[in-house]
Amino acid sequence: MAKKYTILMTLMGLEIGGAETHVVELSKELKKLGYRIIVASNGGVYEKELTQAGIYHYRVPMNQRNVPKMIKSYFLLRHIIKKENVDIVHSHARIPSFICGFLHKRYGVTFVTSAHWVFYTGMGLKYLTNWGQKVIAVSEDIKQYLIENYKVKNEDIFVTINGIDTNKFSPSTNGDKIRKEFDIAKEEPTLVYVSRMDESRALVAKQLLEIAPKLAQQIPGIRILIVGGGDVYDQLCQRAEQQNKKIGGNEKCIIMTGARTDINELISVATVFVGVSRAALEAMAGGKTVIVAGNEGYIGIFGEEKLEIARENNFCCRGCELSSEEKLYQDIVYAFCNMTPQEREQIGLYSRGVIFEYYSVTKMAMDCICAYETAWKASHQKQYHVILSGYYGFNNAGDEAILLSMHKNIQALGENYHITVLSNKPEETRAKYHIDVVYRFSLKEVLQALRKCDVLLSGGGSLLQDSTSTRSLMYYLSIILVARLMGKKVMLYANGIGPISRKKNRTIVKLVVNKADLITLREENSYAELKAMGVNEKKCFVTADPVFTMDSISKQQGQKLLQKAGVPMEKPFVGVSVRNWKDMDGFVDEFARLCDIIQQKYNRTIVFIVMQVPHDIKISQKVQKRMKTKSYLLKDNYSPYEIMGIIKCMDFILSMRLHTLIFAARQRIPLIGFIYDPKIEYYLEKLDMPSGGRISEFQLEKTLKMVEDVIENRQKYVSILQRKAEKLEEKAHYNEKYLIKLLEKK
Repeated sequence: MAKKYTILMTLMGLEIGGAETHVVELSKELKKLGYRIIVASNGGVYEKELTQAGIYHYRVPMNQRNVPKMIKSYFLLRHIIKKENVDIVHSHARIPSFICGFLHKRYGVTFVTSAHWVFYTGMGLKYLTNWGQKVIAVSEDIKQYLIENYKVKNEDIFVTINGIDTNKFSPSTNGDKIRKEFDIAKEEPTLVYVSRMDESRALVAKQLLEIAPKLAQQIPGIRILIVGGGDVYDQLCQRAEQQNKKIGGNEKCIIMTGARTDINELISVATVFVGVSRAALEAMAGGKTVIVAGNEGYIGIFGEEKLEIARENNFCCRGCELSSEEKLYQDIVYAFCNMTPQEREQIGLYSRGVIFEYYSVTKMAMDCICAYETAWKASHQKQYHVILSGYYGFNNAGDEAILLSMHKNIQALGENYHITVLSNKPEETRAKYHIDVVYRFSLKEVLQALRKCDVLLSGGGSLLQDSTSTRSLMYYLSIILVARLMGKKVMLYANGIGPISRKKNRTIVKLVVNKADLITLREENSYAELKAMGVNEKKCFVTADPVFTMDSISKQQGQKLLQKAGVPMEKPFVGVSVRNWKDMDGFVDEFARLCDIIQQKYNRTIVFIVMQVPHDIKISQKVQKRMKTKSYLLKDNYSPYEIMGIIKCMDFILSMRLHTLIFAARQRIPLIGFIYDPKIEYYLEKLDMPSGGRISEFQLEKTLKMVEDVIENRQKYVSILQRKAEKLEEKAHYNEKYLIKLLEKK
């Protein structure tokens, strides 16, 4: 059973606002779930609601960037943490987070923050922000903002929602008290707008005031309730009075209510609601027709077609077109005059359903508990920081597959494993795979990452070879050497070694690799090569390529990708994967003939699969040009998961590329390999799959017999792959077992 923590919520104040309401609802729900909740802030209108819920509130002046008040707050919070025996501090604003960051460092209390909004980062304010051990973002776009602007690690961010109490905000909420207070008859068309009346939040309030006379002309008897208080409230009240005089009539058209806590009752009197973020969600829970509009942008009348974009920015309108008086006027008039009461009711029912499905207060609380558990473990478990160095960020699907497989397998060891990847294209790698990355050629970033790490993993793949260039070999060796000079543990992870031809290079490899703590190799050939160079064989263990553990998209998703690429679906597919190599002309001619015969004789469709963009495109097109029949080339830069899903759709595979063969084996798709490197030969033998021989010795007739056998006895090859690939998958998992032993070794 999970520990029921004592949690201290810290925020600037408890006046009207989305973040403040979020904290109140979260605190009440966590208390229901058995957690002990304490709240500290500068106080405000929501103190009473917390007290009624049995939650104690401490007054702490964290509402201003005032140094004496911040120092006072530090000592008050320290006293609260000690007195209440607080397990977790959960901070909800910049100033409280900054102060609590010092308390976390000084006293080791578990520290979590919530990001409710995006902050201004200029004038050094970026450095006054502390995001804690784990961060809870209230939308995906805020998560991306944290990663891009504050370099918060992807693994440290939990995305939640603005949870809404659907009992409190309900179509059955009674609004009689509000109607009586403001003398609003039930039949009067009523517009309700809720927001903080601060300069940074009041754009739509100002726009409503400006269009009020036009609205009063178009919608006879309309009543407009503008709810909220703030630093421009008095200014807005003056404008409201001016507009009311202009509109005339016995009753005030515009009613400025000031700050209120009975938002659910105010919403209940609305025919149409205008607002953004949490206020919009509360109105949706109340079954209202909602126009989503705020300072950040404009979504308009909410309905099913607006759900995706609204969820992307948590109903805050970030990234949407800006609100304008014209758009606001048109939508308000449409909602009141063109929509029937039944249509408004249907939209309200749909909106309330959205809240139940995506925005329940229980889901919000459970998301936070998940963050608390992870942060607590981070405070009480040994943390391991791992650097992955390899051929990552070069659009090579094989090496990207190695990266993803290693990352997944290490992350599965526990939340206390933190992984950073050295990539050639850090932004692209981060965006595609949601992992933490630094630029592999930035000396400063690499040194900082190595300084913080516990272990460097060099690999997998054939990093140590000089057939492509000596410069690449020296890069990987230098990373290993720097890590050892810093006193870090080093593991060569599932490496394929060689070929290393130059005598000088072999000597350097021996000297550097002998400094590694542990070496796992994906083939016996690599073990023999290191042994021949004089590397200490006691450090070396043969495992298997990590990609034997990789996951894939579904076959149905793979078929959709093929259809999108224009590949006809009538015939079985044969996947072809070639790469450029020396002295290829003769092979290309004969291989093109092989593909033609497969299409003509066996009624198959040839599909060229690109493993490295753009390199494999050129050689694939070269083969295509020499073919007489039509074939198809997949040019898009697919992820490894997608390529494996595409391969899952194939009848069989013809490949020079190692990881195309491994992808096929992983999906139990029969394969024939063509050898340009010993690693291909090794894995064909391990998988007991047919070999088309070395590309320099390609024999068309011999290969055609293999193709015929694979087609006629396909199930036999599938059964062989089932047995062989399972064993290699098991061996591939030995890599992380060796890693655990290395990290636990004193």
